[in-house]
Amino acid sequence: MPLTEAGIYAAALRLIDEDGVEALTMRKLATELDANPMSLYHHVPNKEAVLRGVTRMVGAQFRTVTLENAPWQERIRLLATDFRNLAHRHPELMAYSFSHQPDFIQPDDPFWTALTAIVEAAGVPQSEVSEIAALMVAVVIGVLGAELNGSLQQWASLKPPAADADEVTDAGRSRPDQDHMFRLVIDTLITGLEGRLSAGRDGQGVGRR
Repeated sequence: MPLTEAGIYAAALRLIDEDGVEALTMRKLATELDANPMSLYHHVPNKEAVLRGVTRMVGAQFRTVTLENAPWQERIRLLATDFRNLAHRHPELMAYSFSHQPDFIQPDDPFWTALTAIVEAAGVPQSEVSEIAALMVAVVIGVLGAELNGSLQQWASLKPPAADADEVTDAGRSRPDQDHMFRLVIDTLITGLEGRLSAGRDGQGVGRR
């Protein structure tokens, strides 16, 4: 079967899902495709280009939110949950993208397009839509990155310094519920935006710099 960019990216994603980004090499990719390693370079110049192509391919799988008539709060929750589900389908790739590819979200990406539309529908002034959306993306990606690399669970398991030693024991400490924690951060973002919009309606802040 002739080599194609799409086929190369699909094979690379399989290898990344199995062994991680660092284990991916052009030689391993060629073996996966049963091809001569040099033939890959007719389609992609290097590993970095492969990773960018794979990221774009996975990003295109994102399911655009279609609940236009639902409250913007529910649309935000669904959008964030869909993005998290995508991250957990390909955790190795997404963790790499979060930390090494600051431009992996582009203006025409389904996620960004849907998010900015929701933020605007919520009542954010057009001049602030990109800033608000960017901050929301930064928070969500930060949380997901910590979730994927295990940091979030570790931090959530820490005992508060002032806690009574007899009050919380290692044996009695439950495993952090990451689903609950993700819902909590999204609810916090929504509450913050609701407060900002309310302040703007009262003439106390939105649009002022």
